[in-house]
Amino acid sequence: MTLPATEAAPYAKPPRIGLVDTARGAALIAMATYHFSWDLEFMGYLQPGTAETGWLKIYARAIAATFLFIVGVSLVLASRPDIRWPSFWKRFGMIAAAAVLISAATAYLVPGEWIYFGILHSIAVLSLIGVVFLRLPLPLTLLVTLALLVGWIADIFVMPGVLGSHLFDPKYLAWLGFAATPDRSNDFVPLFPWATPFFLGMSLARLAFRTNLPQRLAALGTGGTWLARLGRHSLAFYLIHQPVLIAIAYGLTFIIAPPKPDPVATYLRQCNTSCTVEQGEAVCRSFCQCTLEQLQAQQLFTLFQAGQVKADDERIMALAGQCSAQIEPELQPEPQQ
Repeated sequence: MTLPATEAAPYAKPPRIGLVDTARGAALIAMATYHFSWDLEFMGYLQPGTAETGWLKIYARAIAATFLFIVGVSLVLASRPDIRWPSFWKRFGMIAAAAVLISAATAYLVPGEWIYFGILHSIAVLSLIGVVFLRLPLPLTLLVTLALLVGWIADIFVMPGVLGSHLFDPKYLAWLGFAATPDRSNDFVPLFPWATPFFLGMSLARLAFRTNLPQRLAALGTGGTWLARLGRHSLAFYLIHQPVLIAIAYGLTFIIAPPKPDPVATYLRQCNTSCTVEQGEAVCRSFCQCTLEQLQAQQLFTLFQAGQVKADDERIMALAGQCSAQIEPELQPEPQQ
């Protein structure tokens, strides 16, 4: 007896959905464009901090969320009708090995901002968590997804930073996502809030298999496009694209020399980018402007920019303390009338 599509779906291997591969390929291209902006900044064509502020910051987060959503969807697709453990562990091993390689390479090249828990680390850990949830009832997955979504929205719009604690600041705990001031990293994708798009993708994919939506999406085709083919080799593209792009950016320096940066603008942008004052950007701007003026008044600015005076110098610590005390009234709530 042949079961209807909606009933047969849970027990049959799903057709390959080319739209998922295409979406993954488009996300890879978007990621490459963002990384190239970072490379141009690194080479001096863009002001320091450009890739980490404004619309580029939103762009980067949207790309990361898209990737993790697709990972959640793909995990469900790859586990129908049953989890294929050899394939799962092979894929997990490749991602984990690539994550370790990225950490080792960045620790050597940029030790001050090395990637200790980036997008690949997050995908590897979430894959382990996700494969457990695939064996649990769907309502439980939906409940966790809802809790993560509410927590993410609250952390952004309602009570920013309320979930953060300095107890989680060390690297061995910061990856959980509750650090108040995590160490700087060129790619930091902690479990919270980034488990949210992953669980959302997994939940929607599991719900879709209770309908004939997978078969309808597979019927759309699009699996033969160059984007889809690129999407089927996402890990290789991820590992190869950045060395190629940074080589291109470096090659440009021999053709068109990057402009000399304004030291004042550079300092203010870097200061505001790394500022971790929880009360918001306005307080950070006040603090950074104050420290700039103090550095200039004490004739330390040029020495500090040149690296001849370090951040732990007593004079730098003293003026930072003065500026913190100066802006402290801004942190106090206004008295009620």
